[in-house]
Amino acid sequence: MMNLDALILEFDRGLRSIAGVARAGRPRPDAGLEETDLSPEERTHAAALMRVNHCGEVCAQALYQGQALSSRDPGVRDSLRRSADEELDHLNWSSARIAELGGRTSLLNPLWYLGSFTIGYAAGRLGDAWNLGFLAETERQVEAHLQGHLERLAPLDARTRAIVTQMKVDEAAHAAKAVELERRNCHLR
Repeated sequence: MMNLDALILEFDRGLRSIAGVARAGRPRPDAGLEETDLSPEERTHAAALMRVNHCGEVCAQALYQGQALSSRDPGVRDSLRRSADEELDHLNWSSARIAELGGRTSLLNPLWYLGSFTIGYAAGRLGDAWNLGFLAETERQVEAHLQGHLERLAPLDARTRAIVTQMKVDEAAHAAKAVELERRNCHLR
């Protein structure tokens, strides 16, 4: 059973994700890269893609939070929370890049968060094997989605490309970790 302190911490994490005040634990992948002289259309397009990515990161926070809350295995819960911390980096990086490009984040983020939290919680209630399989497939889909964004970004937009590339690497690692945990948990039964 979840204690009151843990519920308050999870509620705080959710509010920080939605409000965009979450802090990154790692430096931005585009640190030290110069801003490219992009056309207005390229800036608008990059901001729109990063807005989609930001929204996905809000959803990732909610999914991980819901999955961790309903997971029965403490090791799985810890792993989900560590991955969520990396996703906080993505959330922060996306938000900052959107602002630099002159865009804004989605006004519907609270709805996306609620829906994703519900899906994550339901996945966790189905059991850790199902939970981890769902997570692995979700991360593979996100990785493919980010590859599509890399293909659509302006070739000279090195800063946005650096962020999206690191996000893609992290998503692949999260998928691999979920598969590893799923295999380990299956062998323990």
